[in-house]
Amino acid sequence: MTGVDYYKILQVDRNAKDEDLKKVYRKLVLKWHPDKNPKNKKEAEAKFKQIAEAYEVLSDPQKRALYDIYGEEGVKGAASPPESEVASLFSTGDGPTASRFNSRDAEDMFAELWSFSRTFSSGSGMRGTRFNSSLFGDDILGSFGEGMGGGRGPVHPGGPRKAPPIEYALPCSLEELYKGTTKKMKITREIADGSGKTSQEEDILTIDVIPGWKVDTKITFKEKGNEQPNVIPADIVFVIAEKPHSVFIRDGNDLIVTQRISLAEALTGYTVHLTTLDGRNLTIPINDVIHLNHEEVVPGEGMPLSKDPTKRGNLRIKFNIEFPTRLTTEQKSGIKKLLGP
Repeated sequence: MTGVDYYKILQVDRNAKDEDLKKVYRKLVLKWHPDKNPKNKKEAEAKFKQIAEAYEVLSDPQKRALYDIYGEEGVKGAASPPESEVASLFSTGDGPTASRFNSRDAEDMFAELWSFSRTFSSGSGMRGTRFNSSLFGDDILGSFGEGMGGGRGPVHPGGPRKAPPIEYALPCSLEELYKGTTKKMKITREIADGSGKTSQEEDILTIDVIPGWKVDTKITFKEKGNEQPNVIPADIVFVIAEKPHSVFIRDGNDLIVTQRISLAEALTGYTVHLTTLDGRNLTIPINDVIHLNHEEVVPGEGMPLSKDPTKRGNLRIKFNIEFPTRLTTEQKSGIKKLLGP
């Protein structure tokens, strides 16, 4: 692992839990906030930003997993881990989130943390909004609580502050993103009555996944978070995540597949047989010599365009040519006769 040591910055060991990270983060940002260090403001600003960046990475399970393997360059996108390795990190329910590091402003994080704590520390015993879709075929279970907001909520002059939006990954298979599907998410949230007392209410959110939707597409349900006194409920935002596929890799609107073929097939011709994401069988004969960088493009067999599902990207077929490990003298002689001048 190369680059900055985020664990050292936060003064925690590599097995630190979320609660440990929060406690240390609160302590450090208070200590190094520039307003509390007027005599060495530049040093404090640098430390403050470092602490915020370290916490943003280590408090996010996906970024932390990338950081533990690839270091600072991995989460900031400078490194290029293989797609298969990145996908394998997040194939247990949150989808392939090969997410690139997107640092938020340190002051925003500070304000978000402390304003959120103040809002729900009045002894009312906040219980997080929970949702799951395990009853509907998806293995998702999440709770919305402290520290999971996506930023500071807007302040309404003379009125209540809106809680920051809460984001959660919505894993979809490549087939679902190709054909479209409907996801149903069951949520349980707190509802407040006129006296401020709260009770639990269940609701089912329906998400119509449009064919061609891409990773990071957001679906927002306005004010579906917990109701609390003097706080406008948070928006619940589902973010599309793409599960890794055993055959195809998506590149924008294109689909890429790699075929392993022998040297003889590369030289004499090869027929590609594929089953598409909607179950059709494709037969694609290739009569030209297939060289090492050859890519066969089949127009209109890629992903549908979300704005116009009648149109599709391309299917791009790449080839992994297997060369023989050794040849007999007779084989070498025969090849020379066939291919020689």
